[in-house]
Amino acid sequence: MHVQGIEISLAICSHNPRPDYFERVLVAIREQSLPKHCWELIIVDNHSAVPLSSCWDLSWHPHGRHVEENELGLSAARRRAMKEAASELLIFVDDDNVLDPNYLSEAIKIGNNFPFLGVWGSGAIIPEFEHQPEERVKDLLPYLALRDTQVPRWSNFLPCPEATPWGAGLCVRSNVAEAYCNYCERTRIRISDRQGKALLSGGDLEISYVASSIGLGIGIFPELRLTHLIPRERVSLDYLLKICEGTTISNLLLAYNWQGREPKLMAKPRSVLSLIKTMLFRYGVERKIYFANRRAVITACNIILHSRAN
Repeated sequence: MHVQGIEISLAICSHNPRPDYFERVLVAIREQSLPKHCWELIIVDNHSAVPLSSCWDLSWHPHGRHVEENELGLSAARRRAMKEAASELLIFVDDDNVLDPNYLSEAIKIGNNFPFLGVWGSGAIIPEFEHQPEERVKDLLPYLALRDTQVPRWSNFLPCPEATPWGAGLCVRSNVAEAYCNYCERTRIRISDRQGKALLSGGDLEISYVASSIGLGIGIFPELRLTHLIPRERVSLDYLLKICEGTTISNLLLAYNWQGREPKLMAKPRSVLSLIKTMLFRYGVERKIYFANRRAVITACNIILHSRAN
């Protein structure tokens, strides 16, 4: 329900956040140039081992509060934030995102200047690595959802990777949020996004699909800047391969939900030939990526078959 005077509902959806990172996230939010009486802060505790309300005091914010969402998964936490939000504009901040001081004021400006956009977000998601990535994982780093664009980009057609905003700093109008929640109630395959240690994704992209389905556009803007804090373990080869596999699963399910495209398993002769070629000509990380993608196709096919059976 819209509340007079509240222009933004800022939501942090978190599951067992790293304390030093979460402290920096909150400090950056506290230092926003937009006066605090103009926006609310909602921390959605997504079934953390230690309740966040017992660790993080929000008394410094006149409209700050904790809520709990016990259904595990980033998408479930986002839906809870959408139902709690008191404004016409909702901004999602991950628990490892440090916003630039003008992020909220710039988000409002963009919303006013581009009324045809339903969803928009950061064009400058800049990494701060705790440990510099090894050279061998460089081809997997795009899965960390980093970008640094110099000009705004927007579109009303999906898929459009160049203009699609990601979850970090995602701005969503309330009518898109309502349509998304309604869609999730009726869809047979629900995109869960991150779910505990399961490294799925795609919840942010599905919100963009919903915006497009109700006639609104999407966009990214370089003036919306944030720093993505990336711990040592998230640049390990094993972690990045899991993100690669989870992202591929999610993209295949989104393509099925929104474009009617079914993932294709290779026929057995082609599958055997592909496997032989991989073993002969692919090495190291390239071979591991190949097998991660093959597992993803199999998993996506199984999820779709299960949805039909039910």
